[in-house]
Amino acid sequence: MPQSKKETIECQICNRRLRPNAVFPADLVREGIQETIRKTYPSWDPSGYICLDDLNRFRVDYVQDVLETERGELSSLELDVVHSLEQQETLARDVGREFDAKLTFGQRTSDRLASFVGSWTFILSFMGILVLWIALNATALLARHWDPYPFILLNLVLSCIAAIQAPIIMMSQNRQEARDRVRDEQDARVNLKAELEIRHLHAKLDELMTHQWQRMIEMQRIQLELLSEQSMLAKNKAAR
Repeated sequence: MPQSKKETIECQICNRRLRPNAVFPADLVREGIQETIRKTYPSWDPSGYICLDDLNRFRVDYVQDVLETERGELSSLELDVVHSLEQQETLARDVGREFDAKLTFGQRTSDRLASFVGSWTFILSFMGILVLWIALNATALLARHWDPYPFILLNLVLSCIAAIQAPIIMMSQNRQEARDRVRDEQDARVNLKAELEIRHLHAKLDELMTHQWQRMIEMQRIQLELLSEQSMLAKNKAAR
């Protein structure tokens, strides 16, 4: 005996009239799936009904959209990081070379002299000159000694050298401190930029993981709905 229209419900997607157990209320469909349906059917009415075949088809489409969106978010994350790096000026540079390029001739000379004074070459050479000076003035190799014992002239020369050497070394040390200060400021800028980039990446990853967990939970709920619908259909077939 043919069924009457009162015993059937029309699906607003395929316009077929089916039995009540073969359709699903539109207002109970998940919001994510409803958005997927509206992309194809803008006239979707939440107060209507949808058949299980069409509902399962849109569920599959929704899962595919979620997977494609996740792949797109991963790509956009990489693009965001690259874009943030390209927009900002590169902070890492050779500040020591830039500092040395601004030195005057006198400053370069004092730095070289301070470097030479602090080397073994200077120490050994100076010790050799002292030994030669003392040997020539303490022995009778020469008829006339220009600095006899107690070597007053030698003490004067050493005092003059020490008086000139000390400020030259201090000047070089002051410039070294200024160079270290510039390098420390540069390192602080680079470290701060690296910290901000790491925080930016962490925030992006946390947001991405949160979205993935929400979508995974929603997909699991869809699977449970499918399983429950299949079990209900199996019971209905068994009851017949």
